[in-house]
Amino acid sequence: MILEQISVELVNQPGEMSKLSDLLGEEGINIRAICAAPENKRSMIRFVVDNPDKAKDILQSQGYKIEVEQVIAVETPDHPGGLNAVLKPLRDAKINVSYLYPFIGRFHDNAVLILGVDQIEPAIKVLQKNYLKILVKELYQI
Repeated sequence: MILEQISVELVNQPGEMSKLSDLLGEEGINIRAICAAPENKRSMIRFVVDNPDKAKDILQSQGYKIEVEQVIAVETPDHPGGLNAVLKPLRDAKINVSYLYPFIGRFHDNAVLILGVDQIEPAIKVLQKNYLKILVKELYQI
């Protein structure tokens, strides 16, 4: 029920994300969700791929310094206010959402979010209790 997210810090200049994308694409690795945020002269790239073990090996072999974190993928109602179907139960359980970003594509006509939370196992229980579907293997097949 938990996905591995890979994070890479890149120099914030033209072409750096393209190099990363080319490297993964040439190795047949599909980026399923991605978030990029500038931090001074660097960019933090967080992403979920269809083959995290292979991606980690490739990136490290090419000199990239990576971090791996556990994240949750959750199916989210796709209508105004639908995001709160995910956020309110977590808020009520005092679970902090550090960041979130969209999965590329849709699942059963719903949006999918990748969540970085401070308490992953309790977050999964809270979300499932609120009838939200936690996704893992299904995402790799889309």
